[in-house]
This record gives sequence, C-alpha cells and structure tokens, in this order.
Amino acid sequence: MSEIPEIDGLLGVAEYARLFDMIEAADRGARPCYTANGARFLRAPRVLTTPGHSAYVKISDGCDNRCTYCAIPLIRGGYASRPFDDIVDECRRLAEGGVTEITLIAQDTSRYGCDLGDGHYQLPELLEAVSAIEGVHWVRVLYCYPDSTDDRLLDAIQRLPKVAPYLDLPLQHIDDDLLKRMNRRGSAEWIKSRVAECHRRGIVLRTTMIVGFPGETDAQFETLLDFVKEARFDRLGAFTYSAEEGTAAAAMPDQVDEDVKRARLDQLMMLQQGISMEINAARVGSACEVLVDGFDAEVGRFYGRSLLEAPESDGCIWLTNKQDLTPGEYVNVRITAADAYDLEGEIID
Repeated sequence: MSEIPEIDGLLGVAEYARLFDMIEAADRGARPCYTANGARFLRAPRVLTTPGHSAYVKISDGCDNRCTYCAIPLIRGGYASRPFDDIVDECRRLAEGGVTEITLIAQDTSRYGCDLGDGHYQLPELLEAVSAIEGVHWVRVLYCYPDSTDDRLLDAIQRLPKVAPYLDLPLQHIDDDLLKRMNRRGSAEWIKSRVAECHRRGIVLRTTMIVGFPGETDAQFETLLDFVKEARFDRLGAFTYSAEEGTAAAAMPDQVDEDVKRARLDQLMMLQQGISMEINAARVGSACEVLVDGFDAEVGRFYGRSLLEAPESDGCIWLTNKQDLTPGEYVNVRITAADAYDLEGEIID
C-alpha cells in the first residue's frame, strides 16, 4: 500500500468475497489490504454481464505452465481445478435461468482435473456432463494447451452433438528453439500432429501467435509463415511480443526492434486474412443453425453465430431477412456471402 498511496484499498485476485468488506473499510478511511490466499471459486449466485442466452463458466484458476513471457502465474498463482460438481451445478442453474450456450474457460482448460482425484485430465467428462443438462443447447471450450490436447478430448468434441466442433489452441510459435525459449511444452512435431488430427476430424481451429519474441530471427519468422500457410487455421490472432515485468523473457538478450515486430505482425495478419477469406467463401451456399445475438440499429440487421463462431472473439453472421427475431432464438440459415471475418445469410425453413 505504501508504494501506491493514491488508492483507497487493495483486493487480491483470490479475495472476491471480501469486496464489500473492502468498500466499507475504505469508506471509513481504513485503507484495507486484503491479499491473503482466499477462496479461489465463489459459490455466490451469478450476475450475467453477457446476453441472457450465453454465459462463460470458469473451470479452473491459475497456471503452472510458466511460459517465460507470461505473468499470469505471478498474478493468479498455481493451477487449481474447480470442483467438478460445482461447475455442473452452476451450468444447471444457468440453464434454468434461460442460458442455452455455455462456454467453459480457464487459463488452461485442457489440464482440468489434473489436481483432482487420480490426476487424469477430466475435461472430456466435464463436457459430457454439461452437455447432458436439460436446456443447454450448445457447449464450447476455449484456451486449450497443445500438450494436453489428447485424443480423448478430441473424441469428446467430435462425439458429443451439443459440443462445438471448435478448438481454441493458442500455439504462439512453431520453431522448436523459440518454443523452448518460451518454455512451451510440446514440440513442433506434436503441434503439427494436433493440427492435422483436428483437420481430419472436421474441428475448426483457432490459434494465437507471438511475433518478435526475444531472439526471433528472420528465418524463424519465415518458418512461422510457412506453417500458417500449411495449417490454414480457421481463425488466427497475433500479437507483437511485449515484455511483462517479472517474467524471464523480459530479461532475455536479443530483444527485437519494435519496427521489426510491427512489420512481422502486418505480414502474418495479411497472410491469414487471405486464408480466412478463402475458408469463409467456401461456406457460401451451406446451411447452419444460428444463435441470434442481437440487432444492430445502425446496420438495420439482426446478427448471430453458428457453432463455428465463438462469442466476442470471432466474426458474426449478418441476417438479411427483415423479420423480427428475438436474441437467444435459434434459426436455420443459408450462407449467401462472405468476407474475411463475417458472413451473411438468409433464414430458411
């Protein structure tokens, strides 16, 4: 508190339950500091800040991966899985309240359950349990880690009809030397095997990449470009490396010049834009189920998403029909047009 005298109180990331205590103490002028390791997961009723038909559900907290560029373990602590029954109970309550789309999230979802029971990954079982809840129409999972994305998980995604055939698999890079410098588990060969297996099963792939990591050479960046051309990700986001205080990468030699980082980012995203355009164009003429998210008054259209678009991070499907719709409604749509990010479609019977 002495280092930041301008604040009235400090609440640690694991002390959510003491928010009102902190506010009351701060109001009395006490400058409270609650940073002890409290409960990682609250049982309090959810207050949705998303549209009423869609909700994120946290299944674990913290991370043990210790990637050299990432401050999450310093901020949130080590990996802790939320109790299985607590997650299922929350999803059931959400469904009873009108939520039909559940998105499971964590810093690393694919390791869920590694610290529970016999220590094996339990995300496949969790997907099955959430899918079985009456009222849940769609289930998706985000933020998997390559080395724990095994065939059991891919089997569950492919087998369960309510689960989106969609995998968010942040890879960061493909060069083996850079992956080691990043302290990323799993080799380039293993990553490529996961990408190939997802393509074989018809699972949409989203990933993120970092350009300009300390020591990244022109040749290593070209290796990344070649991989993206080959892998043809359905969705790809990229970032220039940014040094985070307290992380190992921030102290590494051979930091890359900012202009070089930006040029590499532009080159990578232009490549992906062309790939995305081709993938979206191939969907024209196909039919899909669409969840109506809302109405854009400026555009004068309703918009929504299919199972292949995650909320907020991906594009949307603009509906050309003029009929009245209700957010949260599911409609059948034929895709009629595409650009690199969004699609257009007409409602069909």
